[in-house]
Amino acid sequence: MTLTDLRQQLTQGDTTPAKLIEDLSVRIQAKDGTTQAYVSYGSQAAGDIDLSKPLGGLPIGIKDNINTFGQPCTCGSKFLEKTYTSPYDATVITKLKEAGAIPFGRLNMDEFAMGSATENSAIQLTRNPHDPDRITGGSSGGSAAAVAAGTAFATLGSDTGGSIRQPASHCGVVGLKPTYGRVSRFGLVAFASSLDQIGPLTQTVDDAALILQAIAGYDSRDTTSLDVPVPDYSATINDGVKGLKLGIPAEYFGEGIHPGVRENVEKRIEHLRSLGAEIVPISMPHTKHAVATYYVIAPAEASSNLSRFDGIRYGNRADNAEDIIDVYHKSREAGFGPEVKRRIILGTYVLSSGYYDAYYSRAQKVRQLITRDFKQAFEKVDAIITPVAPTPARKIGSCAEDPLQDYLSDIFTIPANLAGVPAISVPCGTTAFDGAAALPVGIQILAPHLGEAMLLRVAKAAEQA
Repeated sequence: MTLTDLRQQLTQGDTTPAKLIEDLSVRIQAKDGTTQAYVSYGSQAAGDIDLSKPLGGLPIGIKDNINTFGQPCTCGSKFLEKTYTSPYDATVITKLKEAGAIPFGRLNMDEFAMGSATENSAIQLTRNPHDPDRITGGSSGGSAAAVAAGTAFATLGSDTGGSIRQPASHCGVVGLKPTYGRVSRFGLVAFASSLDQIGPLTQTVDDAALILQAIAGYDSRDTTSLDVPVPDYSATINDGVKGLKLGIPAEYFGEGIHPGVRENVEKRIEHLRSLGAEIVPISMPHTKHAVATYYVIAPAEASSNLSRFDGIRYGNRADNAEDIIDVYHKSREAGFGPEVKRRIILGTYVLSSGYYDAYYSRAQKVRQLITRDFKQAFEKVDAIITPVAPTPARKIGSCAEDPLQDYLSDIFTIPANLAGVPAISVPCGTTAFDGAAALPVGIQILAPHLGEAMLLRVAKAAEQA
């Protein structure tokens, strides 16, 4: 059931928060053994909940890199497994609680959010509810899989290069990345601080708007938080697309897109045209540089952010170290997985003396060009429509020997993070792929900075096809 349905049942007295948690726990016990979306969960008592609040009594699943007081926060890593319990609430958790929601369960993810499949988790392998032999996408794979499997009503994830939208597409749910700074990052374990953003994964666009309304807003504890008013997102969500100009960038529809993905996205574009939208061809010429730019900037920031995990203050400490330097070496060797090590090494390299200007400084300049592409595009159109991923969910392990292929799967989602604009993935059909008869496909909608109201308006129209 959607959050809207559940709110009605709660306010009418047809169910209670405690009963919802009990029912959810039963579903997790029955279904999560296959999906493995949850790292942990508990049937905590709902307590005194004000059902008149926007999310009153609704359990919301939390990605395991968002701190929740008294709960573990493993970030999908051996480094934090069994040793770290959060001493505080992230701002988004505080806001959820203020809106009446109940944070329930910790959801699996790629280690420190580094991955596009949730195969890089050191805790467990999460499987796609539509086909257990396929990936969920990542890094918020557990958050997407739980909603798709019906073991969560809605969840929070984080998105650094597509980590909400790509798993939402692969699992057939709605996933929203807000404008950078719209939602506080305080309490989110950082991967790449200039790219990370928290957002909801839900069954419907209306549910995404409901959660965004609760978690958006200024936070003085996050220096990148935007001190601007938060509009009522539900007020205009049903206004439709008649008279709107929707841009279709040629660079997102080139070679490498699976025919079934292209067909489904183009059908949904034609539906939006039939509802009165004007479809406008546009060009975003620097899109081709987005992946290379991202894989300089993101690892560089990760190499700095993850330096705090040294076995002294944070994380599991090696027992057999000879001195302090040996503690660092052995703790990190045992604690970090191969993908995290790869990105730390890459990030340290591009920041090192002699290479900073050649790589990191140049990547920041290209980032500005990508941002300019969006700015110029939004001078002509109200929103942009693209695929979310080039293909549906691939088979588990199919990129084990070629991580570059996984990196390229985020080619359509990374630009929004580099530019800081809001973007959403909405299910738009299914297609046969690589031996599977029907795998979900997502359509991506992008809007200008702080244009979440427009984003949700177009997304709702796209959802109703």
